[in-house]
Amino acid sequence: MSETVRLGKSNQEQAVAAWVNYLNQLRLDNLLSALHRQDRNLEDALASVGEAIRKIDLEVVAANRGGLKGMHGFIAEVAEVGVGNARSHIRGEDAVYQWINDNGPVDLMRKGVEIQQKFVAAGGRFGLGAITEHLRKYPDFVARGGKYQIPRDHFEVIQKLHALPREEAGTLLTRGGDGPSFTDWERIQAFFREGSVGIESLEPSHLTYSEVQKGAYAATLETEADSLRSTDQSLREAAYQQSRPTLAEGAKATLAAAAIESGTALVLAVVAKRRKGKQLKEFTVEDWTDIAGEAHLGAAKGGIRGASIYMLTNVTATPAAVASSIVTAAFGVAEQANKLRRGEIDELEFIENAELVCLETAVSALSSFVGQALIPVPVLGAVIGNTVGIIMYKAVSSSLSKREASLIVQYLDEQRALDEQLAARYQELIDKLEASMSDYLGVLERAFSPDVEVALLGSVELALELGVASDEVLDSDEKVLAYFLD
Repeated sequence: MSETVRLGKSNQEQAVAAWVNYLNQLRLDNLLSALHRQDRNLEDALASVGEAIRKIDLEVVAANRGGLKGMHGFIAEVAEVGVGNARSHIRGEDAVYQWINDNGPVDLMRKGVEIQQKFVAAGGRFGLGAITEHLRKYPDFVARGGKYQIPRDHFEVIQKLHALPREEAGTLLTRGGDGPSFTDWERIQAFFREGSVGIESLEPSHLTYSEVQKGAYAATLETEADSLRSTDQSLREAAYQQSRPTLAEGAKATLAAAAIESGTALVLAVVAKRRKGKQLKEFTVEDWTDIAGEAHLGAAKGGIRGASIYMLTNVTATPAAVASSIVTAAFGVAEQANKLRRGEIDELEFIENAELVCLETAVSALSSFVGQALIPVPVLGAVIGNTVGIIMYKAVSSSLSKREASLIVQYLDEQRALDEQLAARYQELIDKLEASMSDYLGVLERAFSPDVEVALLGSVELALELGVASDEVLDSDEKVLAYFLD
């Protein structure tokens, strides 16, 4: 295979790797960008809740706005703005609510829709009486597209009783007791029968009636903050899941690699036959069969390469250039193994050729790394780096003279001789160490023998072995008596 063909195949292999790496990097960049945006979203959402708490504290509670009976209505307005905007912010959207705060016919604005809140429990009509009074003062409010917003728990009751037929209401509801009564049903039916306000003109608040009372709003908004943090975590997990490698993307990488390698193999096969002097019009059926076979083989190898690189880069965190080199080396070693089985090369040639294949793929991987770093353009940098690196490697490897080669051989011979000397010296030291350890363990065994006389003699021997001066060792009766009695 000519050097030009080798370089072309190497570039094609690293181009596939660089493209897979680009897909992986794109997913990672999208994830990091999504997490960064979510940081801002959470900050804005919690700031909205915090601002609502401060406004309620200072402008409603501290000012005693609305008095004992009406304060919760103003608390509800501010809390609705804070919660509604926070839930919009946590998903990266703009604020949707605006507090009008002018004691006019409109309490809130939401994307151009006028909203009048009615958080009323008096009269047992779930705020419908207050809606009727407001509509008398502002009869065109609903016609302009305005909405009446009531506590979430009130709306749920109204919605349920509004849809309940009379027969079921008479059976399921009572005139009194806990829960909605038949009287409640009659009041709700009468309200909507008048036709001034339809059920579609009512909507639920984010909050219930009890949650906006003076003694409860702080806990309500703190709970909302916790809920926002939980939503934030769910959104982050969703972004992470979306960034993970998928079978669909792996299939695309496999098909693309198969197409690229098949096309490359086809072109190289045609070029090879043209170099033999054949014109395209002279190609026989056998020639085209050979070319198709090369293309099919290239497609198979490309599919394996694409799938392998995608798996290696995403499952084992192997860099794409290295992953491509691993696959290329595997193909190359497998090819040499087949030659060995067919008897075309011997074992020594197999080892030498396999080493050369691995070396070339390592040079290709390193060159692609450097090229992509210096030219941060997807695929292009890797291909340019691979081209330059392979050309330099070929130039250097082919320029070694016989003298330089002989110097390398001489160096290797010297290293082998040195290894043999060191090995012999190492074995000699090991033998001495084993002998010394054997003597030492024998002395220890005698020194700690259960036989008292043997132990006494052994302890004397151990002391001398450890370097104690002989005149200080208690090795006679006279020395023992002198040591303990004098």
